[in-house]
Amino acid sequence: MFTVEQALDAIIAEVAAPVAARVPLGESLGLVLAEDIDSDVDTPPFDKALMDGYAVRAADVTSGRAELRFLEEVMAGQVPTRAVEPGWATRIMTGAPLPAGADAVVRVEDTQFRDSKEPAVVAIDGAPVTVGQSIMRQGTSTQRGQRVLNSGTPLRPQEIGTLAESGRDQVAVYHRPRVAILATGDELVPVNEIPQPGQIRNSNESMLAAQIQRAGGEPVPLGIARDERANLRERIEAGLACDLLLLSGGVSAGKLDLVPSELQAAGVRQVFHKVRVKPGKPLWFGVSERSKKDANPIHKGCYVFGLPGNPVSSMVCCEIFVRTALRRLLGIEPQRPLAVSARLEHEYRHQGNRPTYHPAQMESSLTGRTVSIVSWQGSSDLRATTAANGMVCFPAGEAVYSAGTVMDVYPW
Repeated sequence: MFTVEQALDAIIAEVAAPVAARVPLGESLGLVLAEDIDSDVDTPPFDKALMDGYAVRAADVTSGRAELRFLEEVMAGQVPTRAVEPGWATRIMTGAPLPAGADAVVRVEDTQFRDSKEPAVVAIDGAPVTVGQSIMRQGTSTQRGQRVLNSGTPLRPQEIGTLAESGRDQVAVYHRPRVAILATGDELVPVNEIPQPGQIRNSNESMLAAQIQRAGGEPVPLGIARDERANLRERIEAGLACDLLLLSGGVSAGKLDLVPSELQAAGVRQVFHKVRVKPGKPLWFGVSERSKKDANPIHKGCYVFGLPGNPVSSMVCCEIFVRTALRRLLGIEPQRPLAVSARLEHEYRHQGNRPTYHPAQMESSLTGRTVSIVSWQGSSDLRATTAANGMVCFPAGEAVYSAGTVMDVYPW
């Protein structure tokens, strides 16, 4: 039986390095950049006003008071036609280019425009004006040729805006993996049906699809496979066309736990079966090599996870193990689950013969992170996890953890 670390090592070793593909910029959110990006322009591309007001020479308004002759008006998108000379001012709008000769902008609230004179006069009454006031110089944010984003950067809205600013309407990213999800079991019914005696709703499919989507993958639900070899075999073959295949249920040692043998029959090579972890001990992982008939496969194979059927077991295994494979395929670092430290809010007694990932609620404050253990009845108690935002990892054994003990917490 593998330890958690051995299982993570095996997954990282088996899953191929990510492959880049070019996509429209609008489809890149949540993906990982697969190229270095240099700016092709200065940002801003000219000295610009940061507020509505008047472009002036600071030397004309050192006391904060002055009467300057009105020169012209420049809106955003326009170009000044006249230079600002001593004793003159140009009305300017936010984002407009600064006219030659000006070196500051006085905000409009500190001015009064008097057009009864010829030429019109701008009366200024405010604080002393300094060189550079309320303007942004060309290239202050970014200079042409400067590296703005590195390969391996996850693309959030601000990175996408930076790419647009750099003139990229398409970008090289790591492919978003397609993840087939197949629930198994005669007891399962679709979520829109009322369960009859002995039946339960197929909640795992919806839960796993949401986890995969949140982790950056593209879920491909395959419905329910019955505990019958022909039906299971047909669904497995369909799932192997994706980058990952998740099967929920059928991986323990029961009479109808057919998943391992059917995966073997489908040519999937087992890497490990069973992990020293709670919940999730029956976890199965293997690899199906791509057929040579496949036309230019993006990945070398399909990576297959047999998850336990109990919902919290499936959820925990997806967070720890499946998500590691997804991070590998997406080019995200670190690939392993990353814990944060938090102080235990209350004393807690734990016992178990395997490391246990227990649902917990973590909170942050000015004094640091604290974590409270959620009341949980085991791997079938999915509702309890709705009160949690992470998992505390308790080592195997029996111990009493006092309030204030620093624990490893894996956020959801």
